[in-house]
Amino acid sequence: MANTYKMTIAGLERELPICPVSDKLDIAAFVMFSDVEVTVKSAEELLKKCPDFDIIITAESKGIPLAYEMARQSGKNYVVARKSVKLYMTDPVEVEVKSITTADVQKLYLAADKAAMLKGKKVLIVDDVISTGESLKALETLTAAAGGNIAGEAAVLAEGDAADRDDIIFLEKLPLFFK
Repeated sequence: MANTYKMTIAGLERELPICPVSDKLDIAAFVMFSDVEVTVKSAEELLKKCPDFDIIITAESKGIPLAYEMARQSGKNYVVARKSVKLYMTDPVEVEVKSITTADVQKLYLAADKAAMLKGKKVLIVDDVISTGESLKALETLTAAAGGNIAGEAAVLAEGDAADRDDIIFLEKLPLFFK
């Protein structure tokens, strides 16, 4: 098997490194950090496909560049669900999440002031890649707990079975590599 997977993302060609997840599964790792060109272009293309929204939410950390850029281009705010409670966070809402790229169950937290930003708003959930959908479920739970209304769920890539879903917005399909 090749060490990289070549694909076009928002009209830009990229080679993604192939990484083992288990002895039976490899994934092509998509990391937007440091790739400003893909981040800007992906945000632009996703915004064309997304429904009307008031605010964006994403999970720390790989979705942050995309959420920021989509917020910048749309003129809307964004909030980040954190992986740990910070000193400045008051009365945080907490949910658990299990991601394909993380070995352990993690928790996501949203401080009371950030939760208040979602209350009664049309919330767009944004991430870099949707695979198992567990991160989305956690963000859905946080949004509901904050009193927000989910306007849509969007990602640059839909991996594996997620690419067959019709309830998410994405730019490209990303295959899984079974051994």
